Amino acid sequence: MTLFQFEADFGETLHCIPLAVRFKLDTCGLKLKLSQWQRLSLEQRQQLRSISCASDGEVATFRQTLLDWVQATSGEVVADLPLDPHPPWQSGHWPAGLVEEAARQGIVLTPTQWSGLTLLQRYALVKLGRPSHEHRNFVLALREFGLVTES
Repeated sequence: MTLFQFEADFGETLHCIPLAVRFKLDTCGLKLKLSQWQRLSLEQRQQLRSISCASDGEVATFRQTLLDWVQATSGEVVADLPLDPHPPWQSGHWPAGLVEEAARQGIVLTPTQWSGLTLLQRYALVKLGRPSHEHRNFVLALREFGLVTES
């Protein structure tokens, strides 16, 4: 999986956990600390970014690989994260909070735009549009995904 353009500031070193990996963590029910991520080698971080999690078997492989590597590099256990049976990025419509955040930025989102996004793009917007987030990358993501143009 490639990095989003708005993540380019840490793309070479992967010192932050990319959204593609965060998506996999949420998919397999793990809460990885940044300190645990940073103890992994660059090669391990790149591999975790590229491992597919499309099937149940792949999710199990990703989960076990991460657990083993974190245990080996830090001696720590990765915390479990409850799985959301209905995550907002799998919804058939824009989550209300994203529509509201976009409106605060002067952006109107349409239903057809949501249906045209990949699950990973939807996930990124859900995470970047949370009330607790600074929202700087939210607008950058909307632009990158072709949902808003420069005026």
